[in-house]
Amino acid sequence: MPSRRAALQALAALGLLPAALRAASGSLIQLFGKPPQSTHKVFVTGPPAAVLVTVLAPERLMGWPSALSDAQRTLLPAAARDKPVLGRLLGRGSTVSLEALLALQPDLVLDAGSISATYVSTAQRVADQTGLPYALVDGRLADTPRQLREVGVLLGVRERGEQLALYADETLSAASAQRGAGATPGVYLARGNDGLETATAGSINAEIIEAAGGRNVVDAGRGGSIARVSMEQVLAWAPDWVLTQDRNFHALARTDTAWQALPAVRAGRVLLTPDRPFGWVDGPPGVNRLIGVRWLAASLQRGATVDFTAEAQRFYALFYGVTPSREELQALLDGRG
Repeated sequence: MPSRRAALQALAALGLLPAALRAASGSLIQLFGKPPQSTHKVFVTGPPAAVLVTVLAPERLMGWPSALSDAQRTLLPAAARDKPVLGRLLGRGSTVSLEALLALQPDLVLDAGSISATYVSTAQRVADQTGLPYALVDGRLADTPRQLREVGVLLGVRERGEQLALYADETLSAASAQRGAGATPGVYLARGNDGLETATAGSINAEIIEAAGGRNVVDAGRGGSIARVSMEQVLAWAPDWVLTQDRNFHALARTDTAWQALPAVRAGRVLLTPDRPFGWVDGPPGVNRLIGVRWLAASLQRGATVDFTAEAQRFYALFYGVTPSREELQALLDGRG
């Protein structure tokens, strides 16, 4: 029989160490319950995990946590495009009971994103009460290459994980080299129809700003990751750029007198980020943001009119297995698609 040390090394290599030993192994994956005997049927607890499985092994995805639009489906790999909506397992929007989860008989339950004591305790509880293997994956943007590699191994698609991780390495390395090469523009992330919901510096929802060479004007001292702010506060922050994924707000900012009082808005420095099949900046905060890092870094450096269709085609072909036309991608970038 193999020694305990050899067994632990093997589990560490696969990212399958129990939670108590994960830190020592250096893995981004915490496994609760027994190691999975198979990973052919993966239940995802929320959107970041759904994107992760979709780009690595779409045929393993059992279903989506929420409904997708037809516009989203056309930009997804065929193996995942028509999967059923199974619902979410965690958080305030949870719609799946443990009984329903057991009835689905997944080989693995997978969660990816923010790691906190609440998520850890929930993962442990679900594993204990269902007997199902439960993998919790740290989803920070800076760790995306490792995330793709480790989950690729976990799902038995090591080569695919390595292929995508190389793109992630290239993306983050290029962005890192660019940071500090010039001025660091202040960026305000406008969420919601009125633009007055935002994400604080360092939060998973806005970490792309710093990764792309910007500075989030909303400091982390406000508490929490998402905050409501006033128009007066936005004016006082005086960001160089306003970044949004909300098409309604993007239209509002061009005509609303309050937002027109902001110099960045008057100068046309409002960036609308594409959101299909998933957001380039957030929505969800998953591996889908890699293309957003490249786009935002180029936009902050060279202006909002940068031609990004060729790079977008490369990303969509590699990660989603589809190659939209330049016209389709330009429509996405313009907010028309």
